[in-house]
Amino acid sequence: QVQLVESGGGLVQPGGSLRLSCAASTNIFSIAAMGWYRQTPGKQRELVARIGSGGSTEYADSVKDRFTISRDNVRNTMYLQMNMLKPEDTAVYFCNLYMALRNYWGRGTQVTVSS
Repeated sequence: QVQLVESGGGLVQPGGSLRLSCAASTNIFSIAAMGWYRQTPGKQRELVARIGSGGSTEYADSVKDRFTISRDNVRNTMYLQMNMLKPEDTAVYFCNLYMALRNYWGRGTQVTVSS
């Protein structure tokens, strides 16, 4: 059973930074594709960034040059460094692991960008 636990969310002022972490309790972490998604009330969950098992990355246009996704295959942990945060980045952020045609999700962590 794959378990994903996000941490690092919180309240930050516009222009500030946060780093999200996703700890995975699985030995398939190093060969799985991972990603961060976010969701606001009434809207569909959307891709923020993803990283392949080999380290290739992809970002939503809205976060390019501000967010950086990374992974540590020794610690089975994925990160999202978020800089220059904007109020429109406010959302619940979810960790995703994709492997063998299955998606696994964490419970999410709230990020609120407000003055």
